[in-house]
Amino acid sequence: MVQSIVLYNSETWTIKEDQKRKLKTFEIAVLGKICGITRRDRRRNVDILKELQMEDVNEVLQTRRLTYFGHVTRMEKDRYPNILMHGYTDGRRPRGRPRKRWLDNITEDCEALT
Repeated sequence: MVQSIVLYNSETWTIKEDQKRKLKTFEIAVLGKICGITRRDRRRNVDILKELQMEDVNEVLQTRRLTYFGHVTRMEKDRYPNILMHGYTDGRRPRGRPRKRWLDNITEDCEALT
């Protein structure tokens, strides 16, 4: 139940690696509290997830994102989610590294599956 609350509307998130790590840390901390496991017990995160028969939070995010991407791709071309996914804006880009986009996450998810 905690995972579904924390990951509410996660299919639209643009997530960086440090945010994935923080989300994973939060998940393990909450599961440890629920099960009464402390850091002193020196239990591995993978073992805790196996014991509780839970999926890794990053795999859940990946599945949700790809499912939503398929849903938006099949939409009619005049629907707003589809327009926003394929739309472009005019203007100048700011200096520095480009911000990570949602489609960048989709590309990473597809590469991870192959």
